Amino acid sequence: MARVTTYLNFARDTEAAFTFYKSVFKTDFAGPIMRFTDGPPCPGAPALSDADKQLVMHVALPTIGGHVLMGSDAPPSMGFTVNIGNNVYINLEPDTRAETDRLFAALAAGGKIEMALQDMFWGAYWGTLTDKFGVKWMFNCAGKK
Repeated sequence: MARVTTYLNFARDTEAAFTFYKSVFKTDFAGPIMRFTDGPPCPGAPALSDADKQLVMHVALPTIGGHVLMGSDAPPSMGFTVNIGNNVYINLEPDTRAETDRLFAALAAGGKIEMALQDMFWGAYWGTLTDKFGVKWMFNCAGKK
């Protein structure tokens, strides 16, 4: 089923932030915390330090009204500079790739594609962009081709 979530990036303290949010909302994580060591290395990227391997690659926490808060560490060692304003994405999860392509193209018009839609190792069709108004969008379609 299609849904919209909020995705937060932190430099190195996603786990601390989500542990705090968990206590506030009194809910449990929707699955285990995935760490960078759990995924394959990114082609062309430098090897991760042992400390960076333990950072959060993905975490999801139900909040209220069916909304899910998601997050990831985005440290400078991985080429990110997290600032207030570039650390929040609206995450769209359309039901089909066709709808994902349509929404991605429409929101990218006049904006900037950060990562083109592509098949990812976790099985989703994924990409990110900033629209012409500076709003950051993330797409994660689990639908098959």
